[in-house]
Amino acid sequence: MRNVMGSWGFVGSFIAFMLAWAAINTIGTAWDPYPYILLNLLLSMLAGMQGAILLIAAKRQDAIAAALAEHDYETNRAAKVDIEALLAINNRQTEMLAQLHEILARTGPGAASDLTPS
Repeated sequence: MRNVMGSWGFVGSFIAFMLAWAAINTIGTAWDPYPYILLNLLLSMLAGMQGAILLIAAKRQDAIAAALAEHDYETNRAAKVDIEALLAINNRQTEMLAQLHEILARTGPGAASDLTPS
């Protein structure tokens, strides 16, 4: 309903219906004379339905947004765990490199300079 009532086709057909109603009841046989009481009743019912449809659509959209936010939160939590694991590995590798440089420095003065870029 929301997709139908929110389209330009509906707006065009609604305007055409209103003009036809007014023309038939003004020029032709007047089964709903000028104040158009029956038309007013139909428009009031249509407005009530459209309000309810908009509220239902907004509620559905809020539920979808909440589900997407929950998914994003879970994804971020999983990524945080992965990043922390990678940082731990990186820290361990940095410690190992520092230990290797210490070992090379202890083995001889020329050995450490052979591995460092010039």
